[in-house]
Amino acid sequence: MSRTPLPPLNALRSFEATARLGGVARAAEALHVTHGAISRQLRLLEEHLGLALFERAGRGLRLTAAGQALQVACAGAFTQIREAVDTLQRRQRPEALVLGCSGSILARWMIPRLPALQADLPQVPLHWSAQDGSFTDQQQALDAVLLLAQPPWPRGWQVRELAPERVGVVVSPQHPAAVRLRQQPPQALLREPLLHTTSRPQAWPDWALSHQLDPAQLQLGTGFEHLYYLLEAAVAGLGVAIAPEPLVADELAAGRLLAPWGFAATGGFWVLATPDGAQDARVESLAEWIAEKLLR
Repeated sequence: MSRTPLPPLNALRSFEATARLGGVARAAEALHVTHGAISRQLRLLEEHLGLALFERAGRGLRLTAAGQALQVACAGAFTQIREAVDTLQRRQRPEALVLGCSGSILARWMIPRLPALQADLPQVPLHWSAQDGSFTDQQQALDAVLLLAQPPWPRGWQVRELAPERVGVVVSPQHPAAVRLRQQPPQALLREPLLHTTSRPQAWPDWALSHQLDPAQLQLGTGFEHLYYLLEAAVAGLGVAIAPEPLVADELAAGRLLAPWGFAATGGFWVLATPDGAQDARVESLAEWIAEKLLR
């Protein structure tokens, strides 16, 4: 049995838009064509069907009984087509991997390296989520989280150790103490007011102990809520700071910061962690990429 040929698709689109939006002018605007183009398509459709789909109602149009029946069919058909196309496109475009990390890591280390990451791993689209703290319940909802943390690792997480954490004292060459600190041992720091951050309150005491200094003798100066602001202040020459090496590597290379005594391991690690049970091959690719950049 032969099938009735379908009307032209453009004519059906014009009809569906006119019926849905309640007028030719609105349909023309929605489809980015002229008023005359819509009118021609409607006439073509009525001629093809041999039926009147609209009737005049004052200055507007009103659907006939045939028009109402066709509107219902078109609305359902176009909805199904849109949903099918959307599904096909989503299959071709993998969902982004939701990665959490601190705002300081994101701003100072990841963002400058995003072009390289996107070029090297185009199959790993990322959505970034700024997260403070380590191994929190909120982070469990993410695909992965990039952290600076120390073992032992908590239950409920699969932790990939990417690189040892190394920290050091940094100061702008414009700061009055810069030359003096470079020429003296770490004890000279006890006479300097120190920039510090509430996000890592143990950073200075731990550094002092690792250099056989009494933490009680440290002089804490201006404090900042986040490490990012602390390092911005250090680059501006406002004081002496302490920082993980990768977060200041670019400033050290450009001469905007100096590290008088270099960097030392803390016993912590850069880690990429995922909740137990989560399986995504892209995480392994991302872990390898970050580890390579950290260990350079």
